[in-house]
Amino acid sequence: MKASNGKATSIKLLSLKSIQMRTFHLSWLAFFLCFFGWFGIAPLMAVVREELDLTKDQIGNIIISSVAITIIARLVIGWLCDKIGPRISYTALLMLGALPVMFIGFSNSYESFLIFRLAIGVIGASFVITQYHTTVMFAPNVVGTANATTAGWGNLGGGVTQMVMPLIFAAFVGLGFLDSQAWRYAMVVPGVAMVICAILYYNFTKDSPAGNISELSDVAAAKKKKDTVPFWKAAADYRVWVLFVLYGACFGIELTINNIAAIYYHDFFELDLGTAGLIAGLFGLMNIFARTLGGFFGDKAGIRYGLSGRVWFLGAVIFIEGLALIAFSQMTVLPLSIIVMIVFSLFVQMSEGATFSVVPFINKKAMGAVSGIVGAGGNAGAVAAGFLFKVDNLSYPEALFIIGLVVAGTSVLALLIRFSPAMEKEAREEMHQLLAEKNGQAVPATAYKLEEAR
Repeated sequence: MKASNGKATSIKLLSLKSIQMRTFHLSWLAFFLCFFGWFGIAPLMAVVREELDLTKDQIGNIIISSVAITIIARLVIGWLCDKIGPRISYTALLMLGALPVMFIGFSNSYESFLIFRLAIGVIGASFVITQYHTTVMFAPNVVGTANATTAGWGNLGGGVTQMVMPLIFAAFVGLGFLDSQAWRYAMVVPGVAMVICAILYYNFTKDSPAGNISELSDVAAAKKKKDTVPFWKAAADYRVWVLFVLYGACFGIELTINNIAAIYYHDFFELDLGTAGLIAGLFGLMNIFARTLGGFFGDKAGIRYGLSGRVWFLGAVIFIEGLALIAFSQMTVLPLSIIVMIVFSLFVQMSEGATFSVVPFINKKAMGAVSGIVGAGGNAGAVAAGFLFKVDNLSYPEALFIIGLVVAGTSVLALLIRFSPAMEKEAREEMHQLLAEKNGQAVPATAYKLEEAR
């Protein structure tokens, strides 16, 4: 596997020899388990609702709490990655995040359940570390694909948990436990898996191709400190906040659907818990390839049309996502609802991958800060959408219709993301060089001038 400045220029999925590919696989696995724990309780909410006698308004608050604190956590974790590195950051998040996942079983009231659900939301910050870590490990010609794949396979945990948690719940019931006990014991499973993953992450990854921050020479460490752009400078870039909104319009909607899909199909199509969870899981399963497609086509658009090509592609897929959500909200026949949901899921996750094919080029010296702010936008979008599900006289389909209109409208914001001619030229030259290195070719300096003339 060729590398440029230590970064991999290709993705070898079946290899674990290089630090880049070990990081690739462990980062998506860690995110997968965090997602599994984050939404592990969602497919069991019908049981929890009955036991704790929850109202629609209370369930709405629980939905909001599950994603609200993640906004702050993502901002902090991005800064932390820049300071102490992704390896220690991920290890600590996995270890600490496992506690509320396992301890939510101690809830015996709406208030206590709400607090634990809020605390669990912190592990949603794992996304930022995943994106940060793959960004420092992979070169620009494949970074969009690498980011999209690790994030997509991680998001897959949101779909798998919809299918698997009802089975784990049923297994405990089969062992003789009551429903009120079974959902509590079921949540211990993802918590334990997170602890195991934390140990693996600490032992088998490094902060960068050059090594861990603590192992770098004093000169390299001083240079890193000098080159680190403060969080506030990244926050002053309006393009970061445009991406914040656009990511809210895709990942925020995925989080919302993860929270409501099972109970939506349970209530509106009168399905049992297992069947509703199975159908809801199909939404998340699209992450196997959909988010990767978004990053892949974003990279291809970048290679052919420059940085602007990445942005145009992003705006297009978000617009189609909004239209698909509007269509999904109008489905009243179960088979059609499932088909349209899958199409909607495809474009939601492609939009996410396309967003993070743009993010690495906004500010290369503040990747953690930019990733943290944009990532927080996803949760901000989920919080905003969550308020619609609290309204008593607004049905879930009506709420989804409104959200679809808003999503389609936000797609025009992509036109505001601009790059200077100098940045476009630099990205184009870097891409030419990387592709030449990958193919074992030498690139003459005049090639860049010829490209400019074209």
